[in-house]
Amino acid sequence: MKFRVHSRIEEISAAQWNRLVLDNHPFTRHEFLQAMERHHCVGERFGWLPRHAALYDDNGELLAAMPLYEKHNSYGEFVFDHAWADAYHRNGLPYYPKLVSAVPYTPACGQRLLVRPDRQAELFPLLLEQVLQLTRRLECSSFHCLFPLPVEQCFLSQQLISRHDCQFHWHNRNYVDFEDFLSRLNAKKRKNIRQERRRAAASGVVIRRLDGHTASEQDWNDFNRFYAQTFRNKWGMATFNYPFFRELGQCMPDHIFLVLADLDGRSIAGALMYRSDNTLYGRHWGCTVQVDALHFEVCYYQGIEYCIEQGLERFEPGAQGEHKMARGFLPTRTESSHWIEDERFREAIARFVRNEHVAIAEYIETLHASSPYRSEPAQ
Repeated sequence: MKFRVHSRIEEISAAQWNRLVLDNHPFTRHEFLQAMERHHCVGERFGWLPRHAALYDDNGELLAAMPLYEKHNSYGEFVFDHAWADAYHRNGLPYYPKLVSAVPYTPACGQRLLVRPDRQAELFPLLLEQVLQLTRRLECSSFHCLFPLPVEQCFLSQQLISRHDCQFHWHNRNYVDFEDFLSRLNAKKRKNIRQERRRAAASGVVIRRLDGHTASEQDWNDFNRFYAQTFRNKWGMATFNYPFFRELGQCMPDHIFLVLADLDGRSIAGALMYRSDNTLYGRHWGCTVQVDALHFEVCYYQGIEYCIEQGLERFEPGAQGEHKMARGFLPTRTESSHWIEDERFREAIARFVRNEHVAIAEYIETLHASSPYRSEPAQ
């Protein structure tokens, strides 16, 4: 087998890469990663330098791959290691660069080790070994694999330090419709959701659901304006842009779920979500006019309705947010894996993570005690 590192994903066959993608996962598809590179959403400006890993057979066929980036900061990862970086700095050692396998700015669970399921036992170790060797060659302090699939995490946890965190996910329990979902909640939460939906509807806002086929250039312009406004409001840095969104609408139209809210004939708010074969992923929201309860309607309730209608199993609305529990989302443990080159820091970080495991487990247990469901469904 031959191992190669690619500084541009367009160097890798899109057809061969996508054949290794499970569940038609939007964020690990070649089109998504290439659009980020093409429209400068990653690169030196943002500290995400593509170093995609690939294993080929002697005929040049792609056997295994990993979306991989050389990082010079910790921006856009959603697994926070600033304390680790600070510890390195205080000891006069560089924490950056590091290698990170993740989808930039996207805290969604998904494939990181792209391998056919029937060859995982054979190729997982080979791919990881090559990536760790690359970490050393590039003189990186560490390697981090963020939000991998459970089967990948099981393998990685045997080799690397496993870290836990918590997100809030919605699970489809074969609901017939939105009312069926509401019927499973306790009375207080059910009443609150109905009131929020009534307030949003009473405002006169008209909701439009679009995909890549039906969204117009004006719709993408409007959404990009909402997206940028959110970052301006938070003094943040907008990494995506109109050409990126527009390209995804064209090359991944069936993965797009765009919800726009119109008032008096013009768009005032919107949320962009992506779907795989089984899961909906909420990603971005923005508005130019504040309307009571509209955020909950556009970002959560429209997504839940869509999942029920489409038969999707899960809805991941994004990172953080205990307020999501009141709207049917349950605390769900997420994981990441970490390899630290320096043995002293490796031992210290392992101790830190073990203590963190206990805190996360207690946090999730406490949250489950406040479940919005009449009888909490098994995970």
